Amino acid sequence: MRFLATIAALLSAACVCASASAQGWPTKGVRIVVPYPPGGGIDILARQLAEKFAPQWDQPVVVENRPGGSTIPGTDAVAKAAPDGHTLLLSTDASFSINPHLFAKLPYDAQRDFIPVTMLILLQQLLVAHPALPANHLQELIALAKSKPGSLNYASYGSGSQPHLSGEMLKNRAGIDIVHVPYKGISLAVPAVMAGEVQLTFSGIASSIGPLKAGRLKAIAIGGPKRSALLPEVPTFTELGFPEVETHAWFGLFLPAGSPREAVARIYQDAKRVLEEPEFRQKQLIDRGYDVVGSSPEGFEAFLKTDSASRARAVKISGARAE
Repeated sequence: MRFLATIAALLSAACVCASASAQGWPTKGVRIVVPYPPGGGIDILARQLAEKFAPQWDQPVVVENRPGGSTIPGTDAVAKAAPDGHTLLLSTDASFSINPHLFAKLPYDAQRDFIPVTMLILLQQLLVAHPALPANHLQELIALAKSKPGSLNYASYGSGSQPHLSGEMLKNRAGIDIVHVPYKGISLAVPAVMAGEVQLTFSGIASSIGPLKAGRLKAIAIGGPKRSALLPEVPTFTELGFPEVETHAWFGLFLPAGSPREAVARIYQDAKRVLEEPEFRQKQLIDRGYDVVGSSPEGFEAFLKTDSASRARAVKISGARAE
């Protein structure tokens, strides 16, 4: 009986410890590192999440912008942070699906050094054109490009960026010759098309819907499996016969490898709860052209494998390399 009582006491103590451990995170302030400058869509989302998380976690939650270097310095800083669940990374496909194939060497391992927590949103980009371009549909654009090889150009925000990869995939699959013109940021690429410096670019709905409605741009096609509810008249590349032209980008949360599983589960659950708030979901996400995801850590990890393989093919076709 004494032996059974001792075992029962030990089991009870173990349960108490486990419960305390599960409820022990967070024990201090939390950082969300964003490897992009302030003011962009991902920075805005990070600050909205921080504002929502702070009262739930009863701890201060701050956003730390670490821009530059193709997201590498900011991403690496989180890879090397203490794996205690108090340093998160909010980044994009650039860090995890593109850079490992674009750069010969990275200071971090995209698979080994991180725990995927949740993909927050997916956004599809539009192929947009200057209004004077004598092509209103993708087939007309392809015919025009074939009739005048090398005379059309498209803007991106750098070699290996999503618009660059999308443009090269379109060139490859359609058999056309259009010229890549890299700019230093999306904030320059879209205005360049509106000004007539270049004829085409790939742009997210949030940054292009205003100029589209004002007649300063026109939409040719959009990525993804279905049309956008915000622009239902714009056909997808898939329905036009070019499913390989992937234009998507995504925002996701990560923790350093070795972080407590209870922190992973808590952050995922709380992030999903924020994404499901009706007003926030509609006004801050859907109305901006974002597809709300909120995937589980396991689902996000599986997605990353297929997304990385897809981007590897696109990088190879583009011929882009970075040092």
